[in-house]
Amino acid sequence: MRLPPEVRPLLKRPLGKLFAETGAAIEHLRRLRPTRLIAVGDIATAELLAAGLRPDIAVVDFRVMRAPASDDIRRAIDAHRARILWVRNPAGTITPELRDALETASPPAKIIVDGEEDLAVLPAVLAAPVGSVVAYGQPNEGLVLVMVTEQKKREFRGLLKLFKRDSACKRT
Repeated sequence: MRLPPEVRPLLKRPLGKLFAETGAAIEHLRRLRPTRLIAVGDIATAELLAAGLRPDIAVVDFRVMRAPASDDIRRAIDAHRARILWVRNPAGTITPELRDALETASPPAKIIVDGEEDLAVLPAVLAAPVGSVVAYGQPNEGLVLVMVTEQKKREFRGLLKLFKRDSACKRT
């Protein structure tokens, strides 16, 4: 599935609760005690790990704002002991490989993306049990926490319906 240009603006806004301060997001997470914690993005994953929170599933591509992740971020993610799943997911797409990995990963798991993980928030919310939290970074704004509810799942299914089917992303 490919993200059409006209849908991009809808995904530029936070899809959950935005925390400008990581510390406030961490405190909120500790109070929530989610069923499952899913981190999407290298910085989000590294920040959760630095705070002592171990994501049940982390989705990373070892890139930050399209540049290689720093050695510190990479070391933090590498030190997170979890089963590793490798998937292909080109920029601007959600591949069946990525969706399948999110749906079938048994925690703790690291999904390492060859390509880009930016859109993984959508299938992560759909794959997560109700009561989970998906955390991701909002560039230059902070950390977003998406509380997984049936209403949020409906909202995200609606967003995915706006995507275009892409023959390059067919199941293999």
